[in-house]
Amino acid sequence: MTKLEQIEKSVAELSPEDLKAFATWFEELQADMWDKQIEADAKTGRLDKLAAQALADHRAGRTRPL
Repeated sequence: MTKLEQIEKSVAELSPEDLKAFATWFEELQADMWDKQIEADAKTGRLDKLAAQALADHRAGRTRPL
């Protein structure tokens, strides 16, 4: 049995309360990982082209208020 299969089996056996707690923890983990990836991408300049295009679109009037 692979590690992933073991995790899946364990998660499937959780009580409803524990499953809810696990889901909350996992969502927070994913959000933290996303934040770190965005931060790393911003530091390395990977988002610069997208930001420049968004600003150009806004200046050209191709955006609308939220």
